[in-house]
Amino acid sequence: MLFYYIRHGDPIYSPDSLTEHGKVQAEALSEMLCNSGFDKIFVSTSKRARQTAEPTCQKTGIEPVLLDFANEHYAWISLVMDKEDGTGEEWLFQEKRSMALFCTREIRDLGDRWFDHPFFAGRGYEEAIERVYREADAFMESLGYAHDRYTGKYRAVAPNDDRVALFAHQGFGLAFLSCLLDIPYPAFSTHFDMCHTGVTVIEFAADKKGMCIPKILTLSNDSHLYCKGIPSNYPKF
Repeated sequence: MLFYYIRHGDPIYSPDSLTEHGKVQAEALSEMLCNSGFDKIFVSTSKRARQTAEPTCQKTGIEPVLLDFANEHYAWISLVMDKEDGTGEEWLFQEKRSMALFCTREIRDLGDRWFDHPFFAGRGYEEAIERVYREADAFMESLGYAHDRYTGKYRAVAPNDDRVALFAHQGFGLAFLSCLLDIPYPAFSTHFDMCHTGVTVIEFAADKKGMCIPKILTLSNDSHLYCKGIPSNYPKF
């Protein structure tokens, strides 16, 4: 199986939608993806994700399946922290104090239990990340691949050559992909990112025993924008 994770285009967060630039990005994206031979397309229930997927779904004739658990709203209310100056909230991977800690040896040594660190303990992060992991594992098993978190491998319960796309978000996606790839959230969210309409492709190739380790083939590929001369919108912190 080839699994495509695609971030939405340039957004307006309130009200939830794409900018005109985001719509141009989505159209360019569809021209590349329509040749991918998708078997299934899943989309977050947010409007910006649905608008990003719409041109691809129209060109391929595939009816998208909405995934509410992929809506970034749930990650935003649970994987954020108050800014130090009290002016609002930021993602954990952007807030300066948590970013600094995420890169330390003491957090790396905690691995998947990073939320046990005194700075993060008691803030509900264990429950938040477990929700994403639980939903992600159930979703991947529905596609034919059962996750064994202890070994970091997947058992191919229904091996296939499908090409599956999920149109969703950055904040949710960093937690989702950290689970899928068995890379602790602090390490993944601080060292990897995804641009608007960036395409990440992950291969699930089972061995003779029916086990596989997912491997990234491309990460946040935005060549469709370059081909059309469309500027990329990389995040500015």
